[in-house]
Amino acid sequence: MNLEDIAKKAGVSRSTVSRVINNDRYVSADTRERVMRVIEEENFQPNPAARALVTRRTEIIGVVIPNTENIFFTDNSYFPMLLAGLGEATRQRDYALLLWLGELTNKDEHWIRKITTSRQADGLVIASLTHDHPLFPRLLEMHMPIVMIDRPLQHEERINYVTIDNIHSAETAVGHLIAHGRRRIAHITGHVEISDGRDRLIGYQNALTKAGLPVDPNLIYYGKFTRTAGYHGMKYLLQYKPDAVFAGGDTIAIGVLQAIQEEGLRVPDDIGIIGFDDIDVARQSNPQLTTMRQPVQQKGAVAAQLLIDLIEGKLQSPQHILLPTELVIRGSCGADHPALPLSSNNHRTQATKGGDVQPSQ
Repeated sequence: MNLEDIAKKAGVSRSTVSRVINNDRYVSADTRERVMRVIEEENFQPNPAARALVTRRTEIIGVVIPNTENIFFTDNSYFPMLLAGLGEATRQRDYALLLWLGELTNKDEHWIRKITTSRQADGLVIASLTHDHPLFPRLLEMHMPIVMIDRPLQHEERINYVTIDNIHSAETAVGHLIAHGRRRIAHITGHVEISDGRDRLIGYQNALTKAGLPVDPNLIYYGKFTRTAGYHGMKYLLQYKPDAVFAGGDTIAIGVLQAIQEEGLRVPDDIGIIGFDDIDVARQSNPQLTTMRQPVQQKGAVAAQLLIDLIEGKLQSPQHILLPTELVIRGSCGADHPALPLSSNNHRTQATKGGDVQPSQ
């Protein structure tokens, strides 16, 4: 069947069928229903290339992950969970997904040029982009809808994003340790050039300050969201005798746990641990990790829905969406009940802005 066949069977013109397929609002409800009935009966699938010429849309969204360093083949399930959410929401809206994978080298000009000049996608979801990456200023110049996963550290007012309140969530995690008697709490950060890592550091500092405890630079190790950073960071921090560690991510916490146990120390008796994310490894460790759960898969789904709404003209002004987090208490922290109220931010809420962060030495 082609457009002419559908038009003949529905008793309308070819142009009317085309307008129905492309959701033209100047078609009566009766005519639209009659044409759609024929389309469904014949299981008609419009030619995607021809439809794109009319609608100026490909019904493809691009997902850009600049840093692909071992994100699919290690114990870090964050990105697979994020992509699962993106993929499910995209399928529900009858769009396709195009994945752009790069390296966090700041030198891949060819990769950046391909993304910014490609006409394959109607919009982009950007995950874990550092504020100094050369792709960032190019995105601001692009005339297409963009949604970031993570709060941008620059030009926040111009950019759509989906995230969580990392500052308050980190305060809750560290406050839990403080309320249960921990006083020398160390922190191994994620990548502080990404807002997730930076804001969790700010939350850690805030919690100590509110409790009247000093922020000791010796107890802060600037790392990345990797097991290796957690392992080496903990080996370094042990000389300062912490009684607890707030890890910027669960994979970091697994490295922390390994380093502590290698030294013959016990978790949580000697050193308590709290992670962040609640990905698979949090439940697979021994002891299981206490962690701040964020809805990673939902974050991907909400980002895809937001992007498609932007593509279809349903939203105009920049959207800032915060999703809720929850402190999940398991065996690694040495406490069996929450000490502070949990984070309960609502959707489409302006994100909290944090202060400056000192760079690593």
